Amino acid sequence: MKFDLLTTDINSKARAGEITTDHGKIETPIFMPVGTIATVKGVHQRELKEEIDPDIILGNTYHLYLRPQTDILRKAGGIHKFMNWDRNILTDSGGYQVYSLSANRKIKEEGVKFKSHIDGSYHFFTPENVMEIQRTIGADIIMAFDECTPYPCDYRYAKRSMHMTHRWLDRCIRHFEKTPPLYGYEQTLFPIVQGSTYKDLRKQSAEYIANAGAAGNAIGGLSVGEPAEEMYAMTEVVTEILPEEKPRYLMGVGTPINILENIALGVDMFDCVMPTRNGRNGMLFTAHGTINIKNKKWEDDFSPLDEMDITWVDTEYSKAYVRHLFTVNEMLGRQIATIHNLGFYLWLVREARKHILAGDFRAWKDKMVKQMDKRL
Repeated sequence: MKFDLLTTDINSKARAGEITTDHGKIETPIFMPVGTIATVKGVHQRELKEEIDPDIILGNTYHLYLRPQTDILRKAGGIHKFMNWDRNILTDSGGYQVYSLSANRKIKEEGVKFKSHIDGSYHFFTPENVMEIQRTIGADIIMAFDECTPYPCDYRYAKRSMHMTHRWLDRCIRHFEKTPPLYGYEQTLFPIVQGSTYKDLRKQSAEYIANAGAAGNAIGGLSVGEPAEEMYAMTEVVTEILPEEKPRYLMGVGTPINILENIALGVDMFDCVMPTRNGRNGMLFTAHGTINIKNKKWEDDFSPLDEMDITWVDTEYSKAYVRHLFTVNEMLGRQIATIHNLGFYLWLVREARKHILAGDFRAWKDKMVKQMDKRL
């Protein structure tokens, strides 16, 4: 993997860059649609490619390990062939999913024992086998196994957890270097900065991760319920330390406003279930604010879903029609909302990139944040 930093905004830390892997170029800043179980929920790969057009999507190790299971993915020739996607894929190591199973898992130094949410069977993740699982899945960028701490989190717990994440990283790196890729293309490992919302721990973790010398770095544990101001404060601490010449990925973030503010702090890569999950619940993101399409006010609004016409659904369907689909619980409504939201998120990061390259990102960002912070 190669990263070229093209420019940094003069009035913020926003960056425009280009990541190159064996599956092609990723222009940054980038938003990665979440394809947890080898599908971006409700969206055909053709629509994903032709309408939403992301350079990279995300899959999840925990879910793919349980279903369809790694032997199926190996027989298919890896996840790209299995799901018929010829662009980049990143896999999250499963650390976050294991964190969210708090009632059904036990963490110790060796790894994490957890109970499947599907059938109650027991499994064990270690830094070593998570590297092997991700090699077998076949993503282009794979994540180190970490512990994601909850919010709020006791300082002593956060510190102990961070040190364990660092020890797990060392084990991940050693094992990753010993295991060759399976499908004839390169895979790249990103370590993850932890430390909860404690500035000294974030600083310490960022230094440890920077010293690991990986080709790219991630920031974890900042989409777990903390106020946005704390997220921004921690991101700023970390981006001051992580090397400039390598891409920075803020995991699980967030709203369109969160994304723009974190781009301004020097983050290059994002993923979040918000555009898909919220879309399925009737929330549409636009450049002028958010729409709850289920509200009665849209009942006889026959204007296009979004005049900006970013994806084909925006002018093909009216607000009244999409509201009707939600009212009668028709799955097409959820699909339309998902395509719209993902198209908007990709438009937003690409506009950000244009303004970074043009040198007026800060003014544009401030205007967009104001505009988007409204309920329509």
